[in-house]
Amino acid sequence: MQKYEYGSVEWLWKDSFLRINLPKTPEQHTQEAYYQTVVEALTALGQEGWEVATSVAQGNWIYWTLKRLTFPD
Repeated sequence: MQKYEYGSVEWLWKDSFLRINLPKTPEQHTQEAYYQTVVEALTALGQEGWEVATSVAQGNWIYWTLKRLTFPD
């Protein structure tokens, strides 16, 4: 049976703030997060098997929900 784990990426572009939350990992955040930083972060997550499941945006804020297929131990 397929199982997924979920994480999130949040970007406030006027504040240049990026936050990444993944299971079993301390929260990651950075100031001075511009377009290139966001693209690099999403690319790195994609290389680890993460994909965007949903996104929502309002004003200067974007929130992505990520998912990744997990395999039994």
